[in-house]
Amino acid sequence: MKDLDIIVYGATGFTGQLCAEYIHATGRAIKWAIAGRNAAKLKAVQDSLSPEVEILIADGDDDAALKAMTARAKVVLSTAGPFHRYGSKLVAACVENATHYVDITGENFWVKEMIAKHHEAAAAKGVRIIPSCGFDSIPSDLGCFFSVRKLGTQIKRVESFHSFKGGASGGTLETIFSMGDLDLKDELTDPFLLNPPDSYSEEMHTKSRDTIEIARKREIDGWSGPFVMAGANTRVVRRSAALLGLRQEPYGQNFTYQEYAFNRSRGRAILSALGLGAMALVVMTPLRKLVRPLLKQPGQGPSQAERDNGWFDCKFIVETERGDKSVFAMHGKGDPGYKVTSKLVSECALCLVENADDLPGGAGYGGVLTSASGLGDALIARLSKVDIHFDGPLQSQA
Repeated sequence: MKDLDIIVYGATGFTGQLCAEYIHATGRAIKWAIAGRNAAKLKAVQDSLSPEVEILIADGDDDAALKAMTARAKVVLSTAGPFHRYGSKLVAACVENATHYVDITGENFWVKEMIAKHHEAAAAKGVRIIPSCGFDSIPSDLGCFFSVRKLGTQIKRVESFHSFKGGASGGTLETIFSMGDLDLKDELTDPFLLNPPDSYSEEMHTKSRDTIEIARKREIDGWSGPFVMAGANTRVVRRSAALLGLRQEPYGQNFTYQEYAFNRSRGRAILSALGLGAMALVVMTPLRKLVRPLLKQPGQGPSQAERDNGWFDCKFIVETERGDKSVFAMHGKGDPGYKVTSKLVSECALCLVENADDLPGGAGYGGVLTSASGLGDALIARLSKVDIHFDGPLQSQA
């Protein structure tokens, strides 16, 4: 018997605490709990919330504890990363116990592994396993979904352009630097890493290769440049397009998606490209061993003021099959990596509980999904009520 609506797993981490605080502050009439491996730290989180919030102890490697925990929950919200280290057994337990799951990973290589292991079983059970529900990758995925749906016609291509203000936590840095120790080979460069087999054409593959294009974009009065999260986000959007196509809700025949940073000038675009190149040099070479100790460690993150003063803005240029172009936007206030991410993933978990009858695909739909394919319009409606804005079309041209 599932007696808990939501379990926040990893609730003692920086983002996990923000999620617990967010869910508590909503005052929803739900029954929820916090979970992790450290009882003392979980007690401190509970003390900051309410004694009615139950504490559950489960290490990421403890199969029995994870199965017992997930057996009680309708939804598990996990912030315990790096997910390739701590998430695999939790996802397996969720699928086994027919428990929906959301997280904030940007580790596509791990998501690919979860698809291979669990998509078919989750689909058969109607269980929604939805990774990447934070700033990785909801603005890209749901913003693209909104833009395509708003036009209501076949779409040839979407390009998105991202700008934001915010800091990085020690947990995110740990994930980034840990990837340098892995032998990922082609998994970092495959543009359709997360797609089902035979879901893209050679033309789509050619137009979807990763790019560092610096180009004038007059539709949005700016310049494109390489975006640090594009490698993660683009794969998620392409999986959404494929899954929606399988559900007979295609974006368009030979639909392609690319993602960039938004820059006000060509000079800024060049500087950002150089900065991104320097970061890649550090992360993917032995230099990371020297640099990592100098940066924030897990559990550390931006101050309250930094979280409140942050923002994000995503612009979308959408081209129809006829060649018409329209501009859409998704934006919000708050540090995107933490204040916004905790809001996004918490609303995803609440959506699975409170909007169960309105979810796309119907009650029996499941698998390793995306925010667009698994939550769709129900999530857009929720986010629109909590200061995440979807706008457009802002302008159009033939």
